[in-house]
Amino acid sequence: MPWFPAKKIRKQIKLLLLLVLVTCAAWLTYVHLSLVRQGRALRQRLGYGRDGEKLSGVTDGRGIRAALSTQRAEDSSESREEERVPEGRDPEALFPGGAGRPLSLNLTRQAPSWREEYKGQVNLHVFEDWCGGAVGHLRRNLHFPLFPHTRTTVKKLAVSPKWKNYGLRIFGFIHPARDGDVQFSVASDDNSEFWLSPTESPAGAQLVAFVGKTGSEWTAPGEFTKFSSQVSKPRRLMASRRYYFELLHKQDDRGSDHVEVGWRAFLPGLKFEVIGSAHISLYTDESALKMDHVAHVPQSPASHVGGRLLQAEPRADMLRPDPRDTFFLTPRVEPWSLENVLEPCAYAPTYVVKDFPIARYQGLQFVYLSFVYPNDHTRLTHMETDNKCFYRESPLYLERFGFYKYMKMDREEGEEDEEEEVQRRAFLFLNPDDFLDDEDDGELLDGLEPTEAPRTQGGRRLPAPAAPTEAPATPALPAPPAPLGRPTPRRSRALSWAARPLPLFWGRAPPPRPAAAAERPPKVYVTRVRPGLRALPRAPAPLSPRGPPRPPFPGVFLRPRPQPRVQLRARPRPPRARGRRTGGPQAAKLRPPAPAPATQGSREGQAREPGLTAPTADADSNSSSEAQPVTSFLSLSQVSRPQLPRENEEEEEGDDEEGAQGEEAASEDSEEKAGPVRGRWREDAINWQRTFSVGNVDFEMLRSDWNDLRCNVSGNLQLPEAEAVDVVAQYMERLNARHGGRYTLLRIVNVEKRRDSARGSRFLLELELQERGGRRLRLSEYVFLRLPGARAGDTDGDGDSPEPAPAASVHPDGRPELCRPLRLAWRQDVMVHFIVPVKNQARWVVQFLADMAALHARTGDSRFSVILVDFESEDMDVERALRAAPLPRYQYLRRTGNFERSAGLQAGVAAVEDASSIVFLCDLHIHFPPSILDGIRKHCVEGRLAFAPVVMRLGCGSSPGDPHGYWEVNGFGLFGIYKSDFDRVGGMNTEEFRDQWGGEDWELLDRVLQAGLEVERLRVRNFYHHFHSKRGMWGVRSRKAARKEAP
Repeated sequence: MPWFPAKKIRKQIKLLLLLVLVTCAAWLTYVHLSLVRQGRALRQRLGYGRDGEKLSGVTDGRGIRAALSTQRAEDSSESREEERVPEGRDPEALFPGGAGRPLSLNLTRQAPSWREEYKGQVNLHVFEDWCGGAVGHLRRNLHFPLFPHTRTTVKKLAVSPKWKNYGLRIFGFIHPARDGDVQFSVASDDNSEFWLSPTESPAGAQLVAFVGKTGSEWTAPGEFTKFSSQVSKPRRLMASRRYYFELLHKQDDRGSDHVEVGWRAFLPGLKFEVIGSAHISLYTDESALKMDHVAHVPQSPASHVGGRLLQAEPRADMLRPDPRDTFFLTPRVEPWSLENVLEPCAYAPTYVVKDFPIARYQGLQFVYLSFVYPNDHTRLTHMETDNKCFYRESPLYLERFGFYKYMKMDREEGEEDEEEEVQRRAFLFLNPDDFLDDEDDGELLDGLEPTEAPRTQGGRRLPAPAAPTEAPATPALPAPPAPLGRPTPRRSRALSWAARPLPLFWGRAPPPRPAAAAERPPKVYVTRVRPGLRALPRAPAPLSPRGPPRPPFPGVFLRPRPQPRVQLRARPRPPRARGRRTGGPQAAKLRPPAPAPATQGSREGQAREPGLTAPTADADSNSSSEAQPVTSFLSLSQVSRPQLPRENEEEEEGDDEEGAQGEEAASEDSEEKAGPVRGRWREDAINWQRTFSVGNVDFEMLRSDWNDLRCNVSGNLQLPEAEAVDVVAQYMERLNARHGGRYTLLRIVNVEKRRDSARGSRFLLELELQERGGRRLRLSEYVFLRLPGARAGDTDGDGDSPEPAPAASVHPDGRPELCRPLRLAWRQDVMVHFIVPVKNQARWVVQFLADMAALHARTGDSRFSVILVDFESEDMDVERALRAAPLPRYQYLRRTGNFERSAGLQAGVAAVEDASSIVFLCDLHIHFPPSILDGIRKHCVEGRLAFAPVVMRLGCGSSPGDPHGYWEVNGFGLFGIYKSDFDRVGGMNTEEFRDQWGGEDWELLDRVLQAGLEVERLRVRNFYHHFHSKRGMWGVRSRKAARKEAP
């Protein structure tokens, strides 16, 4: 049995405990020194912050539990702020394959060599013309972080350019003055982030402080403690070392732009001070570098993490996958095997304007659109919140009336036909120019006046569906009421429909007017006070001899004006003398000679003035106060003649009133008896059980194929499914008859139709076929659906046609016949040349070349080339960048002088030697979809077709991943055409368009159409024009630079 010295241990217990304590202290000291070398230190649980308050005791408005969680966060060696992924990034982006599989980022781990002359300033990169107030918006910029608009330096960490819609990236090194724990704080308008590395390596940068994440947060200058996220946790810094930092700032178009970083020693009562030039230094010197030199730009987690939007569903339907986007990768059926499927026929559409004299820029009116099936979702439905031009109604009409005219409210049991009759009347929206002046009020005609109502009430008057109240009497010819949200149609002397019946709706006309309507009595306008609106006193105005004044647009007032008032809800009663009325011939008949005392009854209160008052309005302010009016009208005979009072006649409350009217009158009388209660109006009644009927409305059928230059959010015209399926079925029948059932139709990928009402329609069929051997093929051919009456001999007059026009064959049942149009076949192997003129656009040139290289890598298509025409760019070596780009073919042309777009395009086309290749006149700021090459080839046919795709112009702050903008329906600057056709029309107009651009594309379009070519006009999916401004473009100098160069 082993011997254990228990007695000796008990005697020496104190020495043993002391030895254990010394060992633990030595181990803790070693751990602390190791963490200090790594830039971290053991943190104390209780620290003192600003003005001596304990950081561990600070709460965030959520109680003690929040303070405890803050203490636990401070106990950890790493800050919660450092672990948070910046806004706009997918947290899984850092580890897309799960834990343990980090995303390989191109981070800068080794800082460049540092020099002593770098001290006193830091690097500043500016990204201009980018909307949004969040740092996440800056990261979504196409050029962030490598290609800023401006590279410069700043001498302290407090910047205020006094500009809008920009982002800043400030980076460099911080040199602490002494060893110790330091706290940082950032303040800005709008959002900002401050990143700090524990070493001089940018790869180790960590987020330590920030202002907001959504773009709506901001601080005043020097306000370092507004948000808890502004102040960092204590950081142990050493004076003998330098630390890499990065400051990101985003400013929108509002507020006083500023960003500043302050620091303080971690001691009680100290204030934050802005970090000055004595403690900062450059990361590297960029003064001698051109804009395309980006190898020195540091790439840190601040600039890499967070650029991709986290979206469960794309906001635009166009971003959803579509077979068209990748169908070009499917092998194509050889065109020679399809030549004998259909009979050949001449193709000469009637809309071609060959040799037809057209005026300058009139070619826009001769460009027609094609119909597409299936829906390609090019309609910008996500932009129709603000732009509803797709619908036929005026935007002002939709804002006021909405789409209620397409709805037929279901009539409840017991309701009369008046509501249905009112809904069947069409609304005519008038222009603001039809408003009349005050002096013209007496000359107005009323096209909606009802005739004189019978003296006995024939029933209750039902309002429109939106109206919460009811009127007691129904005239013989009811006028449309004025429901809430819809004004009564306006009257104007400029209109010619005043004496004619109203427009029809659903095919039903209003009943005819009797002859007595020509001599109707004057009308009294009734004003009902809207709930919650108070009246402003106004002096009464006398009535004109012609009767009460009529507003130009009942229910819509340019100015408040006093009007006589009439009770609408209760049975007509004799007016009282206590209330004042407006003087005039008609009003004199209504004024009694003496006041009549009120009869004491269960439903009667104090005397009521004549005319309508609000249920709780002050009885003494009938004529002297008005609220915002909602006006309807009744004939004066309906109000005055059946109820002319006798002298000293007392007002009696009618117990024989109908149920609903009596209850309303009792409610009003009881409220008036209680006295004037201000601000309490009757609430609107809502019928939650109201239902309606509606038919299937296809707004696409209302569109035409003319080039609509008015609406820039509507997509391609939609081809009816039945028509597309019928054409495909006819073609597949002929195809299988020719090849013995060799092919099976898998799906219809794309059908495009160009309509010609006189001779027939041209179709582009793109079908996915299954060959008998198991291979999937792509069929993409033009066919012509010839009308029975069209003659095959109708040609365009070209005498050099390689094939004679065959005779027309008549279909047995007289239906349109499918045939193969002559000289209308596209080539898949044709070369496409992208021609782009450039000048001082380094960041866009680099982006364009990168997109072209990605297009080549994704499609594997080497049958295209890039031709850059450089007008002496000074910010980069364009030729060197072009040689370095992985492109299949390229050409570099250098021109001197000022930038001329027309001359640059003409020079690029002249450099193409093959006349049977396609030249695509292009812009520099374009994002191309992968299918762009196939789309250009399909829609360009030598001697027949040219292609002018419609590009989507992105708005400020928008990107291809989150597109917001509009279709450039007016622009034809992106134009694809065979070089032989381009030369035949005369090329670009270089004489007239020299130092300016804008209009040269329309002038070229005129000559292309006059040469007998068709211009295919389609909106292309995922085809974007990046947002950019013209600041600094084409060598334009700023005012400040010009002043510096002036002697």
